[in-house]
Amino acid sequence: MSTLTEAPPPLTPAAPEQKPPRKRGRWTPYWLLLPGILWLVVFFAAPMVYQASTSVQTGSLEEGYKVTWHFVTYWDAVSEYWPQFLRSVAYAASATVLCLLLGYPLAYLIAFRAGRWRNLIMILVIAPFFTSFLIRTLAWKTILADGGPVVGALNTLHVLDVTGWLGWTSGDRVLATPLAVVCGLTYNFLPFMILPLYTSLERIDGRLHEAAGDLYAKPSTVFRKVTFPLSMPGVVSGTLLTFIPATGDYVNASLLGSADTGMIGNVIQSQFLRVLDYPTAAALSFVLMAAILAMVTFYIRKSGTEDLV
Repeated sequence: MSTLTEAPPPLTPAAPEQKPPRKRGRWTPYWLLLPGILWLVVFFAAPMVYQASTSVQTGSLEEGYKVTWHFVTYWDAVSEYWPQFLRSVAYAASATVLCLLLGYPLAYLIAFRAGRWRNLIMILVIAPFFTSFLIRTLAWKTILADGGPVVGALNTLHVLDVTGWLGWTSGDRVLATPLAVVCGLTYNFLPFMILPLYTSLERIDGRLHEAAGDLYAKPSTVFRKVTFPLSMPGVVSGTLLTFIPATGDYVNASLLGSADTGMIGNVIQSQFLRVLDYPTAAALSFVLMAAILAMVTFYIRKSGTEDLV
């Protein structure tokens, strides 16, 4: 018997290599970023470079300034105005702590207990933004006026005795004292603390609280083990948004303080607008920026969270 073998199928020519289709619009994200980059270059990078060159110049307004790489200006600025640097950090840190102590309970209330009143409370929190920073600060001159109800209540409760012993007030006065400056900073920057805290607390899954309760955890334990650790991004964001602008602020110290409560922002403003010593003013600005950057970097590393709201 003969067996028929099937012939192998004819070889088909290999298909030519096809180039991957060219992605359309791959430059679109970069074009969208271009306006923001130009904005930062024109209004941030360029002024920074100009101020950096100003800080190493010598001369006067009449004769003109020249870049002579006079870095001694930095040392002179720090050695002469270091009390204002320390005072600014102390006032800003005190206001930040007060904002956290006042803002966290309110943010917790809005996130978990406000119910149908949540929107109204949020409007009240951001209501100060509806008026100017200057008007809000001037209002505190009336609130803390000598002989006013606030000062009278503090005298009755002997609070001024304690703050006077700490050096934050002088006699029966609150205005023109460190306490008045810290009160103004706390009021003006409190919304910057509440909003990140509220955003962070609202993200917490309520089932985690229920699970902790099912495990017979006390409310204090639930807050310490669950709520507060999960709200750390909001705590870090709020403290940064409060501390950084408060350190460089000069309006509150000018309107609510005195010559003895001046902050480094007041010195920089005076050097720029009154003394007209531009190199010293620029050097002070860069020293302040470097100090804040160092403190913020250390704080973020020690806070144990990189997830900022």
